[in-house]
Amino acid sequence: MDQAMTPRIRTVALVGQSGSGKTTLAEALLHRAGVVTRAGRVEDGSTVTDHEPEEIARGLSLGLAVAPFPWRAPDGLTYDVTLLDTPGTADFAGAVDAALAVADLALVVVSAVDGVQAGTHQAWKAAAEAGIPRMVVVTKEDKARADFRHVLADLREAFGEGLVALELPLGEEQAFGGVADVLSEEPWEYAPDGTHHAGTMPAALADEEHRLHEAVTEEIVAHDDDQLERYLSGDVPTAAELERTLAHEVRDLEAFPVLVASGLTEVGVDRLADLLCELGPSPADRDSRVLAGDLDVPVSADPSGPALLHAFRTVADPFVGQMTMFRVLSGTVRPGDKLLNTTTKTEERLPGLFRLRGKEHVPTDQVVAGEIAAVAKLTGTPTGSLLTARVGAGPAVIAPPTRPRPAVYALALEPVTQSDDDRLSAALARLVAEDPTLVIDRSTDRTVLRGLGDTHLAVALERLARVFGVHVTTSPVPVGYRETIAREVEAEGKVKKQSGGHGQYAVVQLRVSPLPHGTGFEFVDSVVGGAIPRSYLPAVHRGVTEAMATGGPHGYPVVDLRVEVFDGKSHSVDSSDMAFRTAAAVGVKEALQAAGTTVLEPVSHVSVTVPSATQGDVMSDLSSRRGHITTTTSLDDGLVRIEATVPEAELTRYVLDLRSITGGRAELVMSPDRFEVCPDHLLPA
Repeated sequence: MDQAMTPRIRTVALVGQSGSGKTTLAEALLHRAGVVTRAGRVEDGSTVTDHEPEEIARGLSLGLAVAPFPWRAPDGLTYDVTLLDTPGTADFAGAVDAALAVADLALVVVSAVDGVQAGTHQAWKAAAEAGIPRMVVVTKEDKARADFRHVLADLREAFGEGLVALELPLGEEQAFGGVADVLSEEPWEYAPDGTHHAGTMPAALADEEHRLHEAVTEEIVAHDDDQLERYLSGDVPTAAELERTLAHEVRDLEAFPVLVASGLTEVGVDRLADLLCELGPSPADRDSRVLAGDLDVPVSADPSGPALLHAFRTVADPFVGQMTMFRVLSGTVRPGDKLLNTTTKTEERLPGLFRLRGKEHVPTDQVVAGEIAAVAKLTGTPTGSLLTARVGAGPAVIAPPTRPRPAVYALALEPVTQSDDDRLSAALARLVAEDPTLVIDRSTDRTVLRGLGDTHLAVALERLARVFGVHVTTSPVPVGYRETIAREVEAEGKVKKQSGGHGQYAVVQLRVSPLPHGTGFEFVDSVVGGAIPRSYLPAVHRGVTEAMATGGPHGYPVVDLRVEVFDGKSHSVDSSDMAFRTAAAVGVKEALQAAGTTVLEPVSHVSVTVPSATQGDVMSDLSSRRGHITTTTSLDDGLVRIEATVPEAELTRYVLDLRSITGGRAELVMSPDRFEVCPDHLLPA
């Protein structure tokens, strides 16, 4: 196909619950477009978009996959359609965010068997927050227990009355053989090869279809004053006129068409492709938003404008190395062009450009505004960067479509060999470049990997081994207990060694006492009369802090401590910084042993957003985890936000249990809050 111009580009994110049929639908669209000669199957691991070994092994989409295809629509024009197939599980929501950052339309895929599920709600919410136009396709209409009308009612209950049913199924389950076009009131029957022809409207469906036609017509014209006036005067708009009006309503987020199809039998798939082209917005219809300092700057998708690229995903490709997927926001780019990264100020040269179709690389001579392509070896361009041809351009970033995803599950990593240890940091950095929802935490003596769930981290570690050759073992992240002295006590730290020549001599008298929780550390110099020379006091301070970091009797770092140095002794020859440093550490240890310590456990602030129907179960579960509920707030759409403080030791697998309690419809944010005394019966062994 010749290079499509921007108004004929359609970039569509397939979103929805895992198992709703997104990948099978993408395969059917590619097959109907002639891109593949035979539709692959998820069960066989032969689909275009699920091509990674981890996806094939699990039978699930785990990342963002791109699949462009040309489509000749009923208007006689050929459109450049790019599908962005996304995962449907909460663990891989970052891929959905990446797709919505570059899509012009979200196609929400809903199973006719399972209906509206947790993933449907999450996908709809993410698209709404990003301001992305939406269409809905009800798939698996050929399966047992398929019920389009029940699903349509659930959709309207969940997402409002803006949903516009444009098709009705002709038959259901095994009898699903066509669709009735609500706007034209024409039935279309399908042959086994996926092509359709005019059919006969079943008598049992005729009245229902006509009532729906009138309701949909009124819904569409209600948003257009001129068309509404004509309609009220008896001038009924044609199907083509209704489609044109509906296309504007889709773009303006006023209407959300609902279609029906089967990705397996391909019934309704070609009409779905037609309507994606006819109703879906192009990049020319929607400006991109770029943040330049405090300014929110709209960017028009003008192929003749200055080049501006958004690098929205980075992938470690086994053949070409680092591969950057980008969308051209403005202008036209060609191989050999030089662009400037607006954040890092790195000048990047674009080598060969290519379009991705699953794992296939299709070379291209140019990429115009609105299109998605990829390029290899942009080492100075991390995910989220903007590249521009403007000389002297200031710092700018793409406006994020959704809020950041908090990492709520963690594992401690231990390299298997020294070679793994040497390469671990670099490999983890590349993993995070691929998936910004992963977080590396090195605040302790262990390397901790944080993500959105157990499957998220399992897949990341499989890629760590397969792509980067780094193998690790995992364990739960140790709880960051602390301890503090139980009461005030005085102690003496002494170092006295003589072995010929200069020896080591120092004596410090310390008064050690507890501080209020969260205060930290206070060092007080009360020495008088030069008992300890002033030059040695920094060494005393350092010895105290080192002893606190080493840990108290229970082995945990010591906090909330006041250490007062009030006396000591020195020697003109044998005293040294090292001697006083050691003596101070000995004194602190003696004090902690003499007075005893109290173990403190970290407490986190937890914010949980759940459906109101599960509020009681969630609150009961939090209470069983020694949680203290602070506030509950009713939100829109039947949701409740619960705020609580919960000991960190009780939250190791909380995100997994929470999803089980709420059917996957929970949103969780956790952050460190404070330390509290750990009950004696719960002290770690």
